[in-house]
Amino acid sequence: MPKGSPELTASRREEIVCACEKLYQTMSFRDITIKEIGAATSFTRTSIYNYFHTKEEIFLALMQREYEDWAGQMNALADSNESMSAESFAKSIAHSLENHRQLLKLLAMNHYDMEENSRPERLAEFKCAYAASLDAVRACVNKFFPDTDTESFIFVFFPFLFGVYPYSVATEKQLDAMRAAKMDFKMHTVYEIIYSCVMQLLGGQL
Repeated sequence: MPKGSPELTASRREEIVCACEKLYQTMSFRDITIKEIGAATSFTRTSIYNYFHTKEEIFLALMQREYEDWAGQMNALADSNESMSAESFAKSIAHSLENHRQLLKLLAMNHYDMEENSRPERLAEFKCAYAASLDAVRACVNKFFPDTDTESFIFVFFPFLFGVYPYSVATEKQLDAMRAAKMDFKMHTVYEIIYSCVMQLLGGQL
């Protein structure tokens, strides 16, 4: 780690992650390189290696930030409401994830390679953020729906999130292929998919 204040280190790490996030909005994971990320920052490409050893570590840090932000929203939801109906909770969590499309897109990636190419300490930091999101949703379900099997909700809902992005976003190439295959398909929004899942898990009426 380079010499400097913790504030400078945090600021530079954040700048690198933000550069990666911006590139990921228009480029694929495969096409994004350390060189591309470096060109989008205010310092040299080689300086990036003082903060992240691999491209995968940068993407992992981006996903960590997304989880931390989402967990904060879920904790705020639990703190600011004494009770919620299934419908209100489903709407709230659907809106929260609708605003975290980047997280859903990252979840659709190959996590095995991303985690395998990250240092143990970086991976541990990420796992802490992931665990915090589990705890935040768990706290909401425990508080608002005490008769629900919370662990069953978590066990279904979090793996389910890995497939939301591909079912809500498709490229023209993918759409053309589905048409050519004469598939009977209808694209749904992130909100529709999340809302429907949560309502069904809580036994609410759709």
